[in-house]
Amino acid sequence: MIGRALTSVFWGVVADRYGRKPVILISIISVIIFNTLFGLSTSYSMAIISRSFMGCFCGLLGPIKAYASEVCRKEYQALGLSLVSTSRGIGLVVGPAIGGFLAQPAEKYPNIFSKESLFGRFPYFLPCLCISLVAIAATVACLWLPETLHIHDKWEIEDLEGSLIRCETRESSEETEASKSLIKNWPLMSAIIVYCVFSLQDMAYSEIFSLWAVSNQSYGGLSFSSQVVGEVLAITGTGLLVYQIFLYPPFEKYLGPITSSRVAAIFSIPLLAGYPFMSKLSGLELQLIVNCASFLKNTFSITIINGFNILQNNAVPRHQRGAANGISITAMSLFKAVAPAGGGALFSWAQKRQQASFLPGDHAVFFLLNVVTLIGLLLTFKPFLTQPSNKRSYVLLATEVHA
Repeated sequence: MIGRALTSVFWGVVADRYGRKPVILISIISVIIFNTLFGLSTSYSMAIISRSFMGCFCGLLGPIKAYASEVCRKEYQALGLSLVSTSRGIGLVVGPAIGGFLAQPAEKYPNIFSKESLFGRFPYFLPCLCISLVAIAATVACLWLPETLHIHDKWEIEDLEGSLIRCETRESSEETEASKSLIKNWPLMSAIIVYCVFSLQDMAYSEIFSLWAVSNQSYGGLSFSSQVVGEVLAITGTGLLVYQIFLYPPFEKYLGPITSSRVAAIFSIPLLAGYPFMSKLSGLELQLIVNCASFLKNTFSITIINGFNILQNNAVPRHQRGAANGISITAMSLFKAVAPAGGGALFSWAQKRQQASFLPGDHAVFFLLNVVTLIGLLLTFKPFLTQPSNKRSYVLLATEVHA
């Protein structure tokens, strides 16, 4: 996360200048190299350095979000961006399975892998190698990937500028000049800030959920094994794939990105408030309730994240989307770097106040998660969160049509 935060803006600028495809290819090739080195690590420092370099050179997420919004017509933009989240959902299901089944193969499958073999001396190389092979296949597939950033000749740019000047008033032209500075683009920056608040909440929830689920019921947890937690997350991930492909696009089309995000935030508040009471359940009833709650919570989170991805891409013209998404990924990575430590510390603090008269134990944990959710919800309203004015939207649309 730190490596990604340091270089996301740089890779976004490169994607705006030289195209999305080169950055995508460089990023996937970096996964092949540094993920393989991670599997061959002989020390903790080597593992940390290889992961850091992977974050620095893998500027994939920002350009991919820009690409997804550009390769689809406006009516399919929600589907395009939701597929980016869907691919992450696939990774959350398949990735842990690869690691769980293939890590330490000499111990798990001694009849196939000896302790003196390469996979015996490097017990985590096999899952890393499999992921690198997937990345190699992705690199080959990218060779047929069409470029969505069209770099025009100088006379074409001048012709576009002249057309916009003739069509727009002086006020609109001044607004266009101001929009060249991404930091001064408040519709973009406000969307990024709200996006980071909800990302912080989502990452903290992910950290807390696993800790809470495996903790003893006497401490307000569920007494689940790590295997049961994995099954819950796998079921949730599978449900999210179906939701994002078939249900989210019409939902977003009917309500719009802002209203759909508000609805998801509002419904997630009572849902989170009910989590501490699940420790009173047991057996099949507990399994059913936890799976439903986990699916709904992650559904609400992905609805919010997708909505703000759409807002961020709509707030800037095509030639600025890479840099805009780079800024977004940088800020989000910083928030997500803080969230696991903060969530773990919050959970540890709550365990020490089981007998408190106000918000005992895990009630305090989920209450504070709801406070962050409420803050994010309030920030979705004016005057904080704004959208491009009609005139600016016209300029962006004219630029898109010309491109």
